[in-house]
Amino acid sequence: MEKKSQDFSMEEVMRIAKSPAGQQLMALLQQKDSTALAEATAQAKSGNYSQAGQTLSALLSSPEAQKLMKELGGK
Repeated sequence: MEKKSQDFSMEEVMRIAKSPAGQQLMALLQQKDSTALAEATAQAKSGNYSQAGQTLSALLSSPEAQKLMKELGGK
């Protein structure tokens, strides 16, 4: 079965959040648009992962964000 983004374990999330690249990415997203980041977080917490992904897509499109995503094992 294919693993989907919402299938991350809490351990994986905490590992990413505590990593230097994860912290840099969160700071970048917060600086770029804290309102959109808060909205995406609320959407994910309510289980609406698709909408959260759409909300974050514009924030994650910058070259800086893409570099950090690669470091985290993203795209």
